[in-house]
Amino acid sequence: MKAAIFKGPGAVEVGERPEPVIQEPTDAVVRVVLGCVCGSDLWYFRGESPHAAGSIGHEFIGIVEQAGANVRSVRLGDLVVAPFIYSDMTCPHCRNGSTISCPAGGSFGNGTIDGGQGQAVRVPQAGGTLVRVPGSGHSDEVLRSLLALSDVMSTGQHAAVMAGVKEGDTVAVVGDGAVGLCAVLAARRLGAERVIALSRNPARQKVASEFGATDIIEARGDEAVQAVLELTGGTGADAALECVGTGQSIATAAAIARPGSVIGIVGVPHGEVPFTGTFFRNIGWRGGPAPARVYIPGLLDDVLDGTINPGLVFDYETDLDHIADAYRAMDERRAIKSLVRVGGI
Repeated sequence: MKAAIFKGPGAVEVGERPEPVIQEPTDAVVRVVLGCVCGSDLWYFRGESPHAAGSIGHEFIGIVEQAGANVRSVRLGDLVVAPFIYSDMTCPHCRNGSTISCPAGGSFGNGTIDGGQGQAVRVPQAGGTLVRVPGSGHSDEVLRSLLALSDVMSTGQHAAVMAGVKEGDTVAVVGDGAVGLCAVLAARRLGAERVIALSRNPARQKVASEFGATDIIEARGDEAVQAVLELTGGTGADAALECVGTGQSIATAAAIARPGSVIGIVGVPHGEVPFTGTFFRNIGWRGGPAPARVYIPGLLDDVLDGTINPGLVFDYETDLDHIADAYRAMDERRAIKSLVRVGGI
């Protein structure tokens, strides 16, 4: 089958991978309909984080093509959303909201496990991992939003939940990538009255406003901190959502959060940051990798009834044969998030 192959920094190419097959009775094989490029993929593409050569991509929706004997929650022909981490959803870690810590779990597209930027994926722990989408004949707009649930919308939701966003809050979001924009949407979904988005990009500002941002700050660093403090009467935000993971963004989030508040942090740490070790155990600052499988069912209902439309973050589209273009568009900030059309329903 055709799939995106990571060959090293700056080199993602279409190549051949073996057709996935059932290896364990808990496996399923999903034929990919839509995939996409994640902001975290760019760190590998830029050579700023390590990634094994091989399959890549961890966000996809698709159709169940095969199911192992022990998979009972989905059936052949079902449209499913795959969270970016597979997990059994029965271990103590999964039940307590840290699917990344599941002993039976792992991530898609890690160089050996099939990636979502390919024609098909073997999904381990499919019964706990895959979320069936009810109904049929979904519009392309809905399909795009379902794809967003696999990672960025769930991650934005995690930031807001970890920060304890509640009705009437003033929330500040650091980061205007797809996750930061989805964090704006999540904060409004949880009842925030005011959402301050930090963005200097007009296209991203537009999406932030559509998602419910009430204020846009076109600044970084000390200037951004001062602007937030002025907007909040010197108090700071009731919740700050950190969606980047750099030293500067973390410092900004800390400076704009009011005393006694909680910072929800979901930006994958890179560079010199003070708590990389605890990030992957969801300890401190309330955050870490999102347990997307926990959030998808509730978010799915909101997508299907039209309450939210996180698919708006996809502003660039191509097919699998042009996967390199999808990476370049994001790397050059010509796109918020690149969608990759792979197969039909």
